[in-house]
Amino acid sequence: MPADLHHRLLAARAAAPSYPEVGATRGGPLPAGYAHLRRRVHLGHGPQVLARAGRYVLGWGSQLGTGFAVYPHAPAEEGATVLLRLSLPGGRWPRLVIPCRVVWTVDRPDRIGFAYGTLPGHPECGEEAFLVSMDADGAVWFEVAAFSRLSAWYARLGRPVAQLCQYLAIERYLAAVAAAVADPAAHG
Repeated sequence: MPADLHHRLLAARAAAPSYPEVGATRGGPLPAGYAHLRRRVHLGHGPQVLARAGRYVLGWGSQLGTGFAVYPHAPAEEGATVLLRLSLPGGRWPRLVIPCRVVWTVDRPDRIGFAYGTLPGHPECGEEAFLVSMDADGAVWFEVAAFSRLSAWYARLGRPVAQLCQYLAIERYLAAVAAAVADPAAHG
């Protein structure tokens, strides 16, 4: 399977994003014509919580903690192309290989995170952002913001299931980051 993944990665690196509004999750309203999701969870208080959660998020912790594998695995960097892989229970090989590109990152004293956008072959088109932020009172939050449309035939065919899967994935991202911050020894 590694040779197949390498070929898929090369094809994904050569591809342009599958949507025109690249970077739209960085701020402001999400673009029209897509489904929007925005959820957040309170993680704690102070710069140490922000730093711990930020390292976890930039290391793809929300995805890894949800059951995805990331190939190649390296901290999120703007312009990096990755394949998210999801195996079905009991499956020997990944059943779904999802190409994505990191479209922005931020690492400031009050905000740490990144967003990735979809590439051809992704079941949706759009963008997801994963942002840890600290407000003026020192409260630290993890937010996932996304805009997307179903693009793969199998996703459109099973629209209600695909939409439920996206919602559940975002809920699991939130839970994974909250768990990592609550018990840093268990999550590195």
